[in-house]
Amino acid sequence: MTARQSRLDIIKAIIQEQEIGSQDELLAVLARRGLTLTQATLSRDLKLLRVVKGNSLKGKPVYMLPDNPYYQRVREHREVGTAVQNGFMRIRYTGNLAVIKTRPGYASGLASDIDNANFEEVIGTIAGDDTIMMALEEGFNKEILEANLRTIIPVYPGSRM
Repeated sequence: MTARQSRLDIIKAIIQEQEIGSQDELLAVLARRGLTLTQATLSRDLKLLRVVKGNSLKGKPVYMLPDNPYYQRVREHREVGTAVQNGFMRIRYTGNLAVIKTRPGYASGLASDIDNANFEEVIGTIAGDDTIMMALEEGFNKEILEANLRTIIPVYPGSRM
């Protein structure tokens, strides 16, 4: 077994055994088990494992693996793409940055959707629990960016784009 496969197996076991709600939390658990890795490596591993973030029975945002009974429901909600289901609340701009506020637990999934859409205006995203920071190209066109974002974040009453 390769070191990578061993690491993936450990990550899967941790997600199945515990309610892990963030990469920082998962990195801390991995460190206690003797595994130190970068956030970027962990992010790639989570993507490879097809991990999604959903809510536990207690309402806490947690990572889920494909074998979790609630996984398909979370995936279906993301694929439908409605604003309520992807948690979008509002977006604000400052210079070449945009900050998107989401409902708690939704930022990571929405940031991933934005990154995977490969919009020319977006250099990249950084997500927390309920906030996404987007780095934007110099001289980006706000109207074009918002039109592109609407393809994955439809505006709903109460949201602001």
